[in-house]
Amino acid sequence: MSAAAAMDATAVSHNATATALGAGGVLASLLPEVQTLELFVAVSIFVAIHSLRQRRSQGLPTWPLVGMLPSLILGLRGGDMYEWITDVLKSRGGTFTFRGPWLTNLHCVVTADPRNLEHLLKARFGSFPKGPYFRDTVRDLLGDGIFGADDEVWRAQRKAASLEFHSAEFRALTASSLVELVHRRLLPVLAESESAGAGGVIDLQDVLLRLTFDNVCMIAFGADPGCLSQGLPEIPFARAFEDATEATTVRFLTPTAVWRAMRALGVGHERVLQRSLAGVDEFAYDVIRRRKEEVEAGRGGRSDLLTVFTKMRGEDGRPAYSDKFLRDICVNFILAGRDTSSVALAWFFWLLDRNPRVEERIVEEIEGIVAARKAAATGEVEEELVFQPEEVKRMEYLHAALSEALRLYPSVPVDHKEVVEDEVFPDGTVLKKGTKVIYAMYAMGRMESIWGEDCREYKPERWLRDGRFMSESAYKFTAFNGGPRLCLGKDFAYYQMKFAAASILLRYRVHVVPGHPVAPKIALTMYMKHGLKVMLSKRDNKGSKL
Repeated sequence: MSAAAAMDATAVSHNATATALGAGGVLASLLPEVQTLELFVAVSIFVAIHSLRQRRSQGLPTWPLVGMLPSLILGLRGGDMYEWITDVLKSRGGTFTFRGPWLTNLHCVVTADPRNLEHLLKARFGSFPKGPYFRDTVRDLLGDGIFGADDEVWRAQRKAASLEFHSAEFRALTASSLVELVHRRLLPVLAESESAGAGGVIDLQDVLLRLTFDNVCMIAFGADPGCLSQGLPEIPFARAFEDATEATTVRFLTPTAVWRAMRALGVGHERVLQRSLAGVDEFAYDVIRRRKEEVEAGRGGRSDLLTVFTKMRGEDGRPAYSDKFLRDICVNFILAGRDTSSVALAWFFWLLDRNPRVEERIVEEIEGIVAARKAAATGEVEEELVFQPEEVKRMEYLHAALSEALRLYPSVPVDHKEVVEDEVFPDGTVLKKGTKVIYAMYAMGRMESIWGEDCREYKPERWLRDGRFMSESAYKFTAFNGGPRLCLGKDFAYYQMKFAAASILLRYRVHVVPGHPVAPKIALTMYMKHGLKVMLSKRDNKGSKL
């Protein structure tokens, strides 16, 4: 080998050695990162396995820092939050504890056990108020009104409202206003849609919301906003009220610190809420000002709630309530009375479209009542049939069909309480002071343990005994709440729903547009997310006239 070749070989050897040493150095330098990565992967796998194993004991995986929030997000993205809650409750025997992220207020106990509901709504009512979390969340919209109030503030409003709801004058007002709205507005709007033929698609949920909004405004404020007028106009107060309600609902799905910061900055849904509340207040205070002028001038002969509360005086002879409090009272009753009946009716008509046998029985019952009136008729015949209160009361099967719709699709799908001292539910669930309790009415209607194996079927017959309607326990059927907070307007709500439903079904068949998507919306009340698009066809009878 020549000297040059030897030198080349030596150089190659040195280079190889240097390369090997360099690679070893790189590997040595990367070793801590590799070990860190392996440790991170191992810890992640351990945490994941541990969290997923907790599903068996807690119902949902519980992750460090974020708790059960990932499962909640997946439930929201799945499109039907209420079915997700139902599945979890069924897997946990009716009650589970939701653990939210650290340092948030999203921790709560969720239950659908009738024993627990009787405990919190009746037996231990004083230990389960609405609580400061609920009041603070809804205060901007509802103020100190009955919907979110507790203790003496709630009792005073409840007592005054209860006396008014049972007065003859109030009952006459509710009946007369309903007749006016159904026969002078609702039926003409439906007739116009039906006459349009195949092009006459109408959002029945929107129409029913307009009906109940006008009706409850007449009862609460003694004012007619005119939502259910020909052409279905956009009413600023109605739009502001709906936007404010939706923005308030978003707060329940947002950490308190976040929505409070957004409110301070005036951004996002908090900006919408502030703008909407301005519209609500403008309408409310204008009506209050005019009503006070009427009362002071001796012209306050109305029977609406605002007039009744405006006339009340304290021991010193001065008005018992401020304008702000009057505003809160009326806004609360509008919230309670506007959505519940209309939303229930929308689901009812959707269920009838899917269950024609039930519709046939309802129509048979209505036509039987009409036939009985014809047989007993003497003297002059009225031009248009208007159901009388005693006739509405005799609609037993319709009452059962509406109750069955409310069982499956309660207008308020979930409600909220907060425990003020340590408690234990009848099912053994331990509740620490300050725990928020959610009771899920939607899920209760789908519990086999409560309603049997056919709980998901629409069967009005389950409410009948020998052809007569028989109510269920308020802690099994909680559509109208229970205990001391049992809905004051329950009887009126049934009357309103039966009167409107019978007046429509006597004259029209309601067909849901094929392919129309029907799903609940996440809100304080169980709106249909896409409304209820329907077409109407006249019935082959002359029952609308005598």
